[in-house]
Amino acid sequence: MGSRPPGIGDDAGPDIEIVLADAAWRSAVPRVEEVARRAALAACAESGLEGAVTLLLTDDREVRRLNTDHRGKAKPTNVLSFPADHPGFLGDVALALGTVRREARAAGRPVMAHLSHLVAHGVLHLAGHDHLRAGEARRMERAEARIMRRLALPNPWRGVA
Repeated sequence: MGSRPPGIGDDAGPDIEIVLADAAWRSAVPRVEEVARRAALAACAESGLEGAVTLLLTDDREVRRLNTDHRGKAKPTNVLSFPADHPGFLGDVALALGTVRREARAAGRPVMAHLSHLVAHGVLHLAGHDHLRAGEARRMERAEARIMRRLALPNPWRGVA
């Protein structure tokens, strides 16, 4: 099986680890670990990714710290992705509950649907997608729409100007 650690990238598919650092996620999204895992698996399938991903479900304070330390931006954000340089490990994705909840409310979407979209978005970053240029952004949005369709959730880009 090459140089990958046992259980990573084998026939079981991607290995998704959920770290629930803020228990308030459970009241915001019923079965939050299952919801996040399904979205990550769908994003891996869309991108043909195999390997391990860690999803950190935390609060705005922790994501602000990570954003400050790694991007020099002293503010919380909805999702951060940290690609790995280790074979068989795709990377980490961190999500901030307060920001995700506020954005979902502002967009009139269920928190569960917004979380699913942002997990997919973060995993697509691990796959090398980006949205810095218009063409890249459009490709990433289409991939996100396909993932949401696979999850039987609404397209987050429909109706967005």
